[in-house]
Amino acid sequence: MLHKIDAQQLGPRGQSMADAVGTCVHCGFCLPTCPTYQELESEMDSPRGRITLMKSVLEGEISADEAAPYVDRCLGCLACVTHCPSGVPYGDLISSYRSHTRESSRSIPKLRDVMIRQTLPYVNRFRWAVRFGKVGVAMRAFLPKALQPMLDLVPSDLPPQKDLPEFTPAIGKRVGRVALLAGCAQQVLAPDINHSAIRVLARNGIEVVVPRGQGCCGALSWHTGRGHEAADFAKRLIDSIPADVDCLITTAAGCGSAIHEYPLVLAGDAKFQAARELATKSVDISVYLNQLQLEKIPALAAPKRVAYHDACHLAHAQGVRSEPRQLLGRVPGLEVVELSDCDTCCGSAGTYNIEQPEIAKKLGERKARGVVETGASAVVSGNIGCLVQIEKHLQSLTNRVAVLHTVQVIDRAYQQLLS
Repeated sequence: MLHKIDAQQLGPRGQSMADAVGTCVHCGFCLPTCPTYQELESEMDSPRGRITLMKSVLEGEISADEAAPYVDRCLGCLACVTHCPSGVPYGDLISSYRSHTRESSRSIPKLRDVMIRQTLPYVNRFRWAVRFGKVGVAMRAFLPKALQPMLDLVPSDLPPQKDLPEFTPAIGKRVGRVALLAGCAQQVLAPDINHSAIRVLARNGIEVVVPRGQGCCGALSWHTGRGHEAADFAKRLIDSIPADVDCLITTAAGCGSAIHEYPLVLAGDAKFQAARELATKSVDISVYLNQLQLEKIPALAAPKRVAYHDACHLAHAQGVRSEPRQLLGRVPGLEVVELSDCDTCCGSAGTYNIEQPEIAKKLGERKARGVVETGASAVVSGNIGCLVQIEKHLQSLTNRVAVLHTVQVIDRAYQQLLS
């Protein structure tokens, strides 16, 4: 427990923060699992060190500004949670703490942060921002240094815009009805992922609804400490999901993780119970498909080897590790191999590769090298941020490794398009 501040004074998430701080016994098992500790070898850049710092801020012993450089360098990957013998809910602490300190801060927002907040959660705005970003790439010598990491992520080309159908009927006997989370950046950068999900679901007897007006899930806002903004997004999504669906399917690990955190995001809100219900009904596409009796997938024309990358917000935040591997294992002729550092973040972590580009670059390069070392013809993951980050760093090493979402592999296997 906090020693000098009543948890109630910290608001509706105060008890969650107090419980997390009180659970940590400072054993140090988290240190070798933490990407920033691996890179910087600093106690304050480890989960244990950050817990001490956050505790000191919440108790009034130091200012939030003193702790900020170390807390801001946390990727929020939650590898520490997976390996913590005491079960410290570090994710509840870091997101709640960031919201508590950011929303009480009077500092002027950075231009970069404002641009991200006003574009990325909005599909049309983000699409135009990427287009304008191409102009920025050509003029990068004249732009502020703070914007350079954003320009580094601008793709050379955008896939054609492809709207999602509001309703897709099941093919053959209907065995289920689901809602699909459309997402934000994914619709712009890799729209084929959701279309693949719809095709595979429908092929296996699932009726798919894409609710209009769902908007952003709030993951970006929540994981960067904007709790009120995240709550607004969450309530909009909750209101958009029809009551007659079996579950809400997510195809991006970060989004799925945020929805599972809705009870914390909306703690003390009138929609708290609705938040708990949607969190319970939210399921990753790999988990949902793996529990179905899938239509038989044809054998590949030639054997293929793929490397599977664990997205942090799927493996560590949601505890989903075996299901994607088992699902890929259903494709005859497909060999799934492991990465040497499968537990370590690729450096994407939402907008981390924009906010902390040096550390993100090192982690991305390490992950890309690990992919190449497997000799796989493709790397597969369940999160758009990971796919963008890994593809970026693979470009300097090889052009022979495809970067695919898990459901794209299943879809292409059905269509015999997996090359």
